[in-house]
Amino acid sequence: MSRHLALKALLQVTQHGKSLSQVMPEILPQIADRRDRAFCQNLVFGCLRWHGRLTAIRECLLDKPMRAKDEDVNSLILLALYQILYLDTPSHAAVAETLKVAQKLKKPWAKGLLNGLLRRFIREQTEVLAKLTNTPAIEQAHPQWLVDQLAAAYPDEYLAVLAANNSNPLITLRVNPTQCPINDFIDQLGKAEILATTHPASPDGLVLQQPTDITTLPGYGEGWFSVQDIAAQQAAALLAPQPGERILDACAAPGGKTTHLLEYANNKLDLLALDKDPDRLRRVAENLARLQLKANLKAADAANLETWWDGKLFDRILLDAPCSATGIIRRHPDIKLHRRPEDIAALQPIQAGLLHQLWSTLKPGGHLLYATCSVLPQENSEQISAFLAAHPDAQLVPITPPMALTSATQVGWQILPGQAGMDGFYYALLAKR
Repeated sequence: MSRHLALKALLQVTQHGKSLSQVMPEILPQIADRRDRAFCQNLVFGCLRWHGRLTAIRECLLDKPMRAKDEDVNSLILLALYQILYLDTPSHAAVAETLKVAQKLKKPWAKGLLNGLLRRFIREQTEVLAKLTNTPAIEQAHPQWLVDQLAAAYPDEYLAVLAANNSNPLITLRVNPTQCPINDFIDQLGKAEILATTHPASPDGLVLQQPTDITTLPGYGEGWFSVQDIAAQQAAALLAPQPGERILDACAAPGGKTTHLLEYANNKLDLLALDKDPDRLRRVAENLARLQLKANLKAADAANLETWWDGKLFDRILLDAPCSATGIIRRHPDIKLHRRPEDIAALQPIQAGLLHQLWSTLKPGGHLLYATCSVLPQENSEQISAFLAAHPDAQLVPITPPMALTSATQVGWQILPGQAGMDGFYYALLAKR
């Protein structure tokens, strides 16, 4: 059942353009056994992570391309190849279980094709792999346009970035100090025989050393922690809101940074959280309620001031701008399939417009933190450089990264995927003269 549902999930992503964040919450509850759920998730994520390379292998094995209406068989080949190449599933078991799924497709010819193709690959694996084009795009399963942009931006680091994007990241938590001191939470995890280690880049960050259903952890319902990557946890300390200040979180959903800002200031902020998607804003409300934090929520486009701004200036603003999300591919491998180079060009004016509009709502002497989960300079350092050139009253505040980490840019702080075990992220702190 888990393999059949993995196939359904994969087709939803590849054929219907859905994200893993949409698909997996619908698929996984259909599987009762915890280990089978984990296996299904591994299959889907792994197949998308290595989709480009698996597709190239499949093309070497097929005499001619499959018809469009047989994309289910096409994708089933990828799932089988992933098990043979990347999992410890015995090859004969991978073939046998794949044929069981094929039986459910009601395409009698598919079983024969799959059986022959997969057994041939098992016999001739070395020869088949030797036929692949030996390029980073194929070897690391990334679209060529993204490889080209990363190589141009980071000629010395791009291969490490590609490899990091294909890693399977550990779960990272952010402990909520308003509800539970971090040492107490570590003690509770220890009693539950869950190993967690602190992270030197975040005073509230913990790294779980094994896959875990976070809803079963101690204190989940009481709001003791949130799931958040260590890179994303840098935002609160960089913006450093103080109790009593008026704060804007301009693109707030799903609320990870909103809640962290409140935790940082002991839940004593006049904070307005905006998001133009009412459904996503409801997730912010749910997170606030679970963590026992308070903020004002409004569904509005942050760039359209007349729909939400009351004219009162903010002490500090967090602009977690819409971006390509190219820094979080290791957690969202479907980005490789969904993102296109034209998307980057379309996002740049949106980011610039948000910066320009929100700057007018900031107090003189106030700070605006620009953040993205992108690694592309067009969205990050180049965006900030253009903003500084157009706004004489804006000054770039130097950022000193924790742990003596280096930045991949001279303008702001660019974290590359895998650096200190973090996602790729960008920050630039601006002060208003």
